[in-house]
Amino acid sequence: MLQVIFPFLTAIALSGVAAYYSVIGLAQIFPGSFWPIVIMGSTLELAKLVTVSWLYNNWNETIRLMRYYFFVAVLLLMLITSMGIFGYLSKAHLETNVVLGANTVQLKTLQQQENIVKERLDYLLKRAGDPATASRKIDKQIQEAQQELKEINEKKLPLLSEENKLAAEIGPIKYIAEALYTKDDPNFIDKAVRAVIMIIIVVFDPLAILLLVASNQTYRKLKENKETPTESKKAIKKKKIDNSTAPSVELFTKDDNEVIPKSKIVNIGEMP
Repeated sequence: MLQVIFPFLTAIALSGVAAYYSVIGLAQIFPGSFWPIVIMGSTLELAKLVTVSWLYNNWNETIRLMRYYFFVAVLLLMLITSMGIFGYLSKAHLETNVVLGANTVQLKTLQQQENIVKERLDYLLKRAGDPATASRKIDKQIQEAQQELKEINEKKLPLLSEENKLAAEIGPIKYIAEALYTKDDPNFIDKAVRAVIMIIIVVFDPLAILLLVASNQTYRKLKENKETPTESKKAIKKKKIDNSTAPSVELFTKDDNEVIPKSKIVNIGEMP
């Protein structure tokens, strides 16, 4: 019985997780109708499981048109679930890219400001080193440029720390991307993410459906095995009855299968 329960529970768990990702993903694809999409997606996921189980157990008894429609409907529902999962996982990756991209833009802006201030500071230092152009005004401008560089560095520190954290988060997928694609491609990380998501989709909802079919198949086999011994016992019992030594009509027949004439049968009462 465990061979039925474990695949069934695993199928339900996989289907539940897939349904959650799918429903949230579909709701993000259609953000204008969040709750209607959630209700629709949840109902479709439940209908898919019921349809698969019913169709497997009633395949031979179902008319051909109904059978094919159910089969196509299950395939389309699996496709919808996969689309929802793809949308959910893609959004998670895009959110990380948005934060990383905004952080990178701020760092680039501060780096450009820093370069401008450094060039101005170098120019002022050259003028301050020339006795012909040195003045108190130049010294004051040098101090202001140095203070500005200090403020820029203070702004860069938290951004650099955040960028290191984000780089650590995308580190695993970056290693996968480097193994699959070259760094010359600017979108090599995005391509690797899509490849991983597609692999997850292939083994997510289809595996749940097949596990549900497998649990139904195992249950049917166990049920048939339980019924077979009962029929054997009935056959054995019938055979014993047939082999009984109780008197029968055959005792009144000769070896040549001819019936003993009635005149030769002696009445028990007339026996001496």
